[in-house]
Amino acid sequence: MKTNFVEELRWRNMLHDMTPGAEEILTSEMVTGYIGFDPTADSLGVGNLVQIMTLLHFQRAGHKPIALVGGATGMVGDPSGKSAERNLLDETTLRHNQNCQQAQLEKFLDFNCGENSASIVNNYDWFKEMSFLEFIRDVGKHITVNYMKAKDSVKKRLERGDGDDASEGMSFTEFTYQLVQGYDFYYLWKNKNVKLQMGGSDQWGNITTGTELIKRKDSGKAWALTTPLIKKSDGTKFGKTESGNIWLDPKRTSPYQFYQFWLNAFDDDAKNYIRIFTLKTKEEIEALEAEHALDPGQRKLQKALAADITARVHSPEAVDMAIEAAGILFGKGTIETLRKLSVEDMESVFEGVPSKVILRAELEAGIPLLELLADKTGFQESRGDARKLVQQNGFSLNKEKTTDIGLVVNTTHLLNDKFILLGQGKQKNFLVKID
Repeated sequence: MKTNFVEELRWRNMLHDMTPGAEEILTSEMVTGYIGFDPTADSLGVGNLVQIMTLLHFQRAGHKPIALVGGATGMVGDPSGKSAERNLLDETTLRHNQNCQQAQLEKFLDFNCGENSASIVNNYDWFKEMSFLEFIRDVGKHITVNYMKAKDSVKKRLERGDGDDASEGMSFTEFTYQLVQGYDFYYLWKNKNVKLQMGGSDQWGNITTGTELIKRKDSGKAWALTTPLIKKSDGTKFGKTESGNIWLDPKRTSPYQFYQFWLNAFDDDAKNYIRIFTLKTKEEIEALEAEHALDPGQRKLQKALAADITARVHSPEAVDMAIEAAGILFGKGTIETLRKLSVEDMESVFEGVPSKVILRAELEAGIPLLELLADKTGFQESRGDARKLVQQNGFSLNKEKTTDIGLVVNTTHLLNDKFILLGQGKQKNFLVKID
C-alpha cells in the first residue's frame, strides 16, 4: 500500500519546509525527485541517513527517487553550514567514492521496481564538457549577484571577513556553488523530468536557486522540500562520537560500534530517531514507547532502534553479533563469540577495561600462567593470589574456565592473533595485548 509522502514525513518529524504547491503535486501524480550527496568520502555517514530515509519514504509513496552524487560540486565545495573552505578532490577519488556510496544506497532503495525504480546520477557527467564561458552565458546571466548574496549560507560566510587574508570570507569558487547546484536541478528538470529537490534545511537556499533558475531560464515550475537538521538533546552534533564520525562502511565503523551508537542514545533522542531512521509504523512506535516508559532501564526503544538500523545497514547477523559482543562484558560470552570479533570490535568491546601490552617474543617462548597473572600483567597482586584464584575455579582464559596452575600461555591462546582475555568471576575482565 502506498503512503502519503508528506504526511509520512510530518508524523515522523522529518518535514521542515516546502515551497507552495509541493504537497498538491506530490498527492496528485508520480513525481521524480532527487537529493544530492557529498562525495568527499568513500562512505556515507549516519548524518546522511536522514536523506536516505527521505528518498526511501519517497519511493514507498510511489514516487521516483534519484540520488545525485556530486562529482562536480565535490570539486567546488558547498559553503552551507561550513566555516572554512574544504579541500577539493580529483576525479579518480570522486569516482571511487561514488561507487562506494552507490553500493550503500542500494541497501535502502529499490533500483529495479519498474517506473519508480531508483537511479543514481553524477553531476560531473553534464559539467565535464561545459566551458566556463558557456556556464556564465547560459546560467550565470539568469541569477543576480544580489540574489546570491541574500542566501544565508553566503551571508554567514561573508560576515566572517572581507579582507585580503585567504582564510577570511569565501572564495569565488564557493560563491558560485549555488549556481552549480541550481544548474543540477535545471538539468535534471529538463532531461529527466525532475520536479522536486529535497535536502536538509541548510540546503534551502541552494535548492531554491534551482527552482528560480528553472523559472527564469525556461519559465518552468519545480518545487523544494527540506528536512530538519538533527541535533542531539545534549547539544552535541548528531553522528559524531569522541572517536569521530559514525560511518555506514564496516571498515570505518564496525557493526558493533554502529549498534552501540544507537543503543547509547538518550531517551528523548531515541524517541526522535526511531521515527526518522526506521520503517516502524506509528502504532508500533507508540507501543514501544509505552513499554519503554514502564521500565526505562531495559532501554527497549534503543534496542529496537539499534537492531532495526544495524540490520538494514549491515545485516541481521551483524545485530546478533553485536548483542553477543555486548554480553561478553557481563559474563555471557563464549570463546566462540570472542573468535568472531574483529580487532576493531575487540578494541571497542573492551574499551576502558584494564589492559597490558606484552611483547610477542615473550609469548612465543611461553609464559607460565601464574607469572602472566601476577608479574607480567598485574591482574593479580601476587602469584599466591593467582594460584588461589585458579585453584578455586574463579579464573577464565578467553572465557574458558581452567584450574591448571601449570598451564603455559603462548601464541596458540591468542584471539585474532593479538589478544588474550583474562577473567575473574563473571564480570571482571583484563585484556592482554600483544605487540
